[in-house]
Amino acid sequence: MMLRGINQQQIFEEHEDYEKFLQLLKDCKVISEYKLFAYCLMGNHIHLLIQEIKEPIEQIMKRIATRFVYWYNIKYQRVGHLFQDRFKSEPVEDERYYLGLIRYIHQNPLKAHMVNSIGAYPYSSYHEYLSNISDITDIDFSLDVLHDNRETAIRQFIELNEC
Repeated sequence: MMLRGINQQQIFEEHEDYEKFLQLLKDCKVISEYKLFAYCLMGNHIHLLIQEIKEPIEQIMKRIATRFVYWYNIKYQRVGHLFQDRFKSEPVEDERYYLGLIRYIHQNPLKAHMVNSIGAYPYSSYHEYLSNISDITDIDFSLDVLHDNRETAIRQFIELNEC
């Protein structure tokens, strides 16, 4: 799923904005009961790999976006839309495509020449996979797809994302 700033406007102006969005992801996850397998918050767009559980993706995204825009508009003393059109999404139907999407999401800052390595970007789920600890991202499924042994799975995850 991708959500873009209107007119390619910056969505995240400072560190607090990224942190607020991550907190909203966490809060809304409790309400909507979705699984979040990967994320990357870029300056003017957002990538999320979400599995619907309790609510449809439209309701999940409306809840997240509405809460963020409300907070953002108050903070920056503005009114109106922040996001361009409706979010873009497509179904994931097999493991190969799923793993390719995770790689694409994590490589986004590298491809945009924002960092020299994937690990240098602080606003993606990549670090949660490497640390094997997450309070937002559901890392177990992805790592289990790669290997039964967790250390081996993390090594393979690094290889997958850095190729």
